[in-house]
Amino acid sequence: MSEVINVAEIFGCKVFNDAVMKERLPKKVYAELQKTMKEGAELSPQIADSVANAMKCWAVEHGATHYTHWFQPLTGVTAEKHDSFISAPTPEGKTLMEFSGKELIKGEPDASSFPSGGLRATFEARGYTAWDCTSPAFLKEDAAGVILCIPTAFCSYTGEALDKKTPLLRSMQAIDEQSIRLLRLFGNTTSHHVVPSVGAEQEYFLIDREKFLKRKDLVYTGRTLFGSMPAKGQELEDHYFGSIRERIGSFMRDVNKELWELGVPSKTQHNEVAPAQHELAPIYTSVNVSTDQNQLIMTTLKKVATRHGLACLLHEKPFNGVNGSGKHNNWSMTTDDGINLLDPGKTPHDNIKFLLILTCILKAVDEHADLLRVSAACVGNDHRLGKQEAPPAIISVFLGDQLEDVLTQIIETGSATHSLKGSRLQTGVTTLPNFAKDATDRNRTSPFAFTGNKFEFRMVGSSDSIACANTVLNTIVAEAFCDAADELEKAEDVTARANELITKYATEHSRVVFNGNGYSEEWVQEAARRGLPNIPSMVDAEPALLTDKAVDMFKRFGVFTRSELEARVEIYYEIYVKQINIEAKAMINISNKQIIPAMINAMEKLAESLSAVAQACPEADVSVQKKRLIKCSALLAKAEANVEKLEKITAEAAAIPEMDLAARAYHDKVMPAMVELRTPIDALEMIVDKKCWPFPSYGDMLYEV
Repeated sequence: MSEVINVAEIFGCKVFNDAVMKERLPKKVYAELQKTMKEGAELSPQIADSVANAMKCWAVEHGATHYTHWFQPLTGVTAEKHDSFISAPTPEGKTLMEFSGKELIKGEPDASSFPSGGLRATFEARGYTAWDCTSPAFLKEDAAGVILCIPTAFCSYTGEALDKKTPLLRSMQAIDEQSIRLLRLFGNTTSHHVVPSVGAEQEYFLIDREKFLKRKDLVYTGRTLFGSMPAKGQELEDHYFGSIRERIGSFMRDVNKELWELGVPSKTQHNEVAPAQHELAPIYTSVNVSTDQNQLIMTTLKKVATRHGLACLLHEKPFNGVNGSGKHNNWSMTTDDGINLLDPGKTPHDNIKFLLILTCILKAVDEHADLLRVSAACVGNDHRLGKQEAPPAIISVFLGDQLEDVLTQIIETGSATHSLKGSRLQTGVTTLPNFAKDATDRNRTSPFAFTGNKFEFRMVGSSDSIACANTVLNTIVAEAFCDAADELEKAEDVTARANELITKYATEHSRVVFNGNGYSEEWVQEAARRGLPNIPSMVDAEPALLTDKAVDMFKRFGVFTRSELEARVEIYYEIYVKQINIEAKAMINISNKQIIPAMINAMEKLAESLSAVAQACPEADVSVQKKRLIKCSALLAKAEANVEKLEKITAEAAAIPEMDLAARAYHDKVMPAMVELRTPIDALEMIVDKKCWPFPSYGDMLYEV
């Protein structure tokens, strides 16, 4: 029988959270720290020392020997350097456990060893990590022992952001300030801050670890570069929400326990659409904390999977032929006294504050659709977006019948007089309860869908940080709020002017509203007619960061400088180049060292068998063997030629010094050559003896877990 888990008892036990601080810090210190967290006041050295000592004592009591500044550089993963708490030995040969306020507040990693896009050179190595007191410290326990992890921002010696957290925090400040301006205009004097909140759903695949290690494409790249679909895929729709197998359930149980201990409110678990695919969804929290927690979720999934003899695949498209994985970013805005700004109320048609906020968001999405698209751009997502399984690469907004009807009334008449009401669900079964339905259905094909009191941005890739998407989302909405507040603050009649703005924004930006099937070809054509951008790939998306419109907006709200944006574009192009280069080299390596030799051996055995049969029984019909041999030989020759072609094209792309041009070459030339190589090899897999194939098949991995 498995161990009983008392969630209430273990939740947050490895977190230096508010309850722990209130218990361990002197009242004055606690009050000063809370002031810093809420208002940004600077901590005195004495206060910092007091907090550091309490944090150290708490961590040591839980077995910690080291601490680390835990940060999120532009590699896309987290980084940490461990320092022990021990001080210099005393004359008696003893040591003390020490941790100062200075060590808490500031660290100094080598800034030139992380991607900087030219912001730092090798000879300019200094960079700083700065304690983010708004995200709680936590304890990480693994084979290295117990480590106190302190969430930090990471910037260069000259002040530029070298991480994902710093711009996110800046964007949170921007939307906070502009939201409060709007609220004051509508008579709200009690709310002091507005915090964007997020709940990030996480999709992932689980396969047997032994099989994973036999697939060098998965080991090197996170996705299968070769592989034919088994006879059964996801067409029976029997995996989604299906009964969770015991091995997977045991894994999920341990994941939940570790996440709960880390204060991550893991709420939902289930089987996803594709075989071997699953999902974890947490309860929403502030976007900064949620971003940190999502990094912990990904790390925990991988770590616990290894302990269970499994491998967790976070790549957006690890298997061709079945659905890939995303990360649904559920975004809303909440005041410090509990008001959700995206709550339409029971009669949204006369909720002027909500309608202004809603139409401001439509304006933001329409004017900066390219930025939202680039915020979800990563190499793996190119295999997923717009492939009839995920949101299209075209940004649109789903509002549902109720809000679309209100919007239509406003556009046609200048005001709305009613809101559609939900009817009662009639099942036709007397023993089942009838209950009130929502006023609108949902749309699973929309990239940006209103879902009752939040927007669900469904484009983020499963392996990607949610920081970029939320940084862009916060900033573009802050700009729209600022534009509206500028107009209202100089108006004599705020209500009348607000109604005018609602009508103006609804009319000018309704083209981005679409409630239909986002997967259809008809929508692609309709979106083109409306003038909406269709940006199919990461390489096509990156220039959006450097348009004058984007640079001016980010600079206006202090989120990015031009140099920081230029650095990121350079880094993202470089990441694209390096990842596709690794995939191409892996294909060449696997083809030359595993697949082609294995096929040669298989064909030799087939030829020997054919000869033996012909000699033993000249009248025997050996046409099948001959046909197979001829077919295999032709496919093998095609594969060999395509390997040589891929080698040549990859070498040419690798020789291009400019990262943007190199990325374009990898996208336009190397990727198609990779598809050409895969085609005959996948065909070979379907006609040769399974025993001859050098690594596990799709069927082995997707169904034998």
